[in-house]
Amino acid sequence: MRVRATAATAALLLAALTACGSSSGGDDKAEPSTAKTAGPASKPSQPEKGLAFGKPAKTTGDGGAGILEITPDTVVFTKEASGETAANGVFVVVTMKDKAVTAVAADEPAPIGGGGWKWMAPDGEMVGFDTGNSSNVTMDRYSNADPVQPGSYQWRSQVFDLTAAQAKGGTLIYIDGAEKAFRWEMPSTDTGPNVAEVKKQLAT
Repeated sequence: MRVRATAATAALLLAALTACGSSSGGDDKAEPSTAKTAGPASKPSQPEKGLAFGKPAKTTGDGGAGILEITPDTVVFTKEASGETAANGVFVVVTMKDKAVTAVAADEPAPIGGGGWKWMAPDGEMVGFDTGNSSNVTMDRYSNADPVQPGSYQWRSQVFDLTAAQAKGGTLIYIDGAEKAFRWEMPSTDTGPNVAEVKKQLAT
């Protein structure tokens, strides 16, 4: 009886040791935990960058009609224009080419409906086009306001009366007929192929 009990006890001990060895081996081969394999924490999302100045954007026309391809063409910074002095320090005059690229006429939405042009200062402040004395600055060639007919284009402009801090390194924003915002990173000095012409018209 003692021999049988001893044999039984040995068998139980052997089984226990085998089970422990198997368990230990399994742990060694187990996949690392999620905490060990997790990658670095995701970085905060960066502010959306705008288009480079001079790059076109295809935008929805007023009321959802047609597509306007809008290209900011030239920007001029000046303290005086059209016989007016900038109330806030500097006029930023931006000209753009609006081209209808579908088979229907297209137009920029009116500012009264929340569309059109705005300026975002480097600190994020939004400035409308009608601040200071900006509405008194005009240029004959860039004053078109009729709907753009299919296959044609118009020259237009927007003027902002800004402080020097608002003007330096700002962002030009356009909100189209579908309420989508388009952004252009703006230079801080006169830029574009028509600087001389724009300055000439501003002097009259």
